[in-house]
Amino acid sequence: MRRMTAGEPRNSRIQRAVVQLILDRGLPSGAPLPTETELMEDLGVSRNSVREALKALQALDIVEIRHGYGTYVGQASLTPLADGLTFRALARQDDDAGALAEVLQVREVLEVELIRRVAATVTEPELDRLESVVTRMEAAGRAGQPFPELDREFHELLYASLGNALVPQLLGAFWTVFRRVAGARGWTADPAPELTARRHRDIVTALRARDAEGAQRAMAVHFRGIEARAAQESRGVG
Repeated sequence: MRRMTAGEPRNSRIQRAVVQLILDRGLPSGAPLPTETELMEDLGVSRNSVREALKALQALDIVEIRHGYGTYVGQASLTPLADGLTFRALARQDDDAGALAEVLQVREVLEVELIRRVAATVTEPELDRLESVVTRMEAAGRAGQPFPELDREFHELLYASLGNALVPQLLGAFWTVFRRVAGARGWTADPAPELTARRHRDIVTALRARDAEGAQRAMAVHFRGIEARAAQESRGVG
């Protein structure tokens, strides 16, 4: 029988045991897990206990239950993080701006530090792709049209040179939270798309010059605008 840590709630112990089984066997994402019967025998627990643990792990995207087919190793995405942060913000109905400000502050700390590294690693072709996105932003801005998808594309491309797969996933989770809260609260589209495009242009200009400090300043200014807009929307100001 696989050892389970004493002192923890039973369901938590079984969850940990299943996770350890995945790690010990080196099972990759998408690989099938042992059957319920095999898990029962290996862990020395009941079928209901196995099912409860698997359901809890499915909520964390650690396993995927495919009814009629079995249970598989999940993607271990950051979807549960985005779901939790979204709920946290929406649950604070009297202070959703404060909850969002906390998320934005964490995102800003990450991006302002990461942009310094990007200044040293970004290639000319990557800068060209970023500039192409900004050019499309500017065209949309001149037409008075918001461009949330271009904004997201810009930030995803921005950190490609770092080769860190976790960065786009983490920033994507924060982005998802912001969009969900904005949609739930009925916030208006970006009231100043031209200004937003210009702030992205400033980031690319600094990176072209390999000016790490200038890129950090431009990124910080960009976040001041996002935070100000979130605060205005929460107060019901245009």
